[in-house]
This record gives sequence, C-alpha cells and structure tokens, in this order.
Amino acid sequence: MSNIEIRTVIPNDIDQLQKIGRQTFQETFSESNSEENMKSYLDEGFSKEKLIKELNDKNSEFYFATLDDVVIGYLKINFGESQTELKDSKALEIERIYVSKEFHGKSVGQLLYDKTIQIAKQKIVAYIWLGVWEENLRAISFYKKNGFIEFDKHIFKLGNDEQTDIMMKLKLSY
Repeated sequence: MSNIEIRTVIPNDIDQLQKIGRQTFQETFSESNSEENMKSYLDEGFSKEKLIKELNDKNSEFYFATLDDVVIGYLKINFGESQTELKDSKALEIERIYVSKEFHGKSVGQLLYDKTIQIAKQKIVAYIWLGVWEENLRAISFYKKNGFIEFDKHIFKLGNDEQTDIMMKLKLSY
C-alpha cells in the first residue's frame, strides 16, 4: 500500500470529488438512515454547484488519497470563517476524512490525517477540531487514538432526521 499518494484537489477534479464524496458518504451512513434522507443529503451536500463553491473557497482545502491514480479517499479541512462552527482563527476544522470501504484498515485515513497535522503546523494553529456522529464508533476510536478529546455536542441534520455529533479537539504543541 506504500504507493498511496496524497494530492491537492483542483477544480478539474470536480467529477472525481463528487463521486468519492457520494460513494463514501453512502457507504458510511446508508445502513442507519432512510433512503429519502440519504438521497436529499447526497443531492444537496454533493451537488456540483456546492462542491465548486467549496473548492473555490480560499479557507477550505481538499486532498485526495490516490492509489495508482484511482481516488480511494479524501480530506476536507476549513480555516477561519469557513469552519462550520467555532470559526476560531487559531483553529483548523477537519470537516471530512472519508475512505472507500474496501480500503478501510489500510492506513489511508491515517495518511490523510497526517496531512492535516502537517498543514496545521505550517499554519501554526492552536488546535484541530471536528464533529463526528455519535454512532460512528469507528471514527470516534480513530480520533481518540490520535489524541482527540470530546468537548461538546451539536445537532447535525440529515434530511429530516436530527442526529448528535460529538465535537472533539486536539491541542497542538510546538
């Protein structure tokens, strides 16, 4: 698996971004959500218009994990005003780390996470934070393993279903 590469997503990658975004979201959440709620979230959250806007946002960055030029996962991070909450100028938000199901357990998420740490240190942020669905135990244990601690909860709406996200943060020391 050592030939996995992490690269910046550019506007020309929009189709691949939409594809991996929809695919991994569906793989992660479809079992525990209604078809209607999944469909409405996928149509809205991963529309080309929305993704283009996010790609053009100077306070958001996307990265692909690729294996032999095939996209197998991605990362989305936000700074400043583009953070979904908190909007702390000294923080970086991990909005999404998603990996294709067939590559779970192969350290792809860890590579994307390591990229985040590298960027956070370049930008000298004080901490990294994120929200993770309380029932996504796999992700929660991944972040705990990487030193994140819970600090709050918030509501995430998937279609008409209100779900609880656990908010976690990692203080960085230099």
